[in-house]
Amino acid sequence: MVSPDLLEILRCPNCVRETPGLLTLEKNAWLVCQDCGRKYPIRDDIPVMLIDEGTKWQTTAVADLPVPPPGE
Repeated sequence: MVSPDLLEILRCPNCVRETPGLLTLEKNAWLVCQDCGRKYPIRDDIPVMLIDEGTKWQTTAVADLPVPPPGE
């Protein structure tokens, strides 16, 4: 599980320069940007904060996100 302290400081790398880029923890396995909707997987308790990774899941509904996130 990702620590609450880490969740407080993490921001969407795509949005943080222009908007708050706040992230919401979903299904204990995904961080979802409240601004752009990119979804970043958490694998082995490590958030994968790559813009390309978040973009892959951007159009996937939160309810349809796989748990655990698929590995690369």
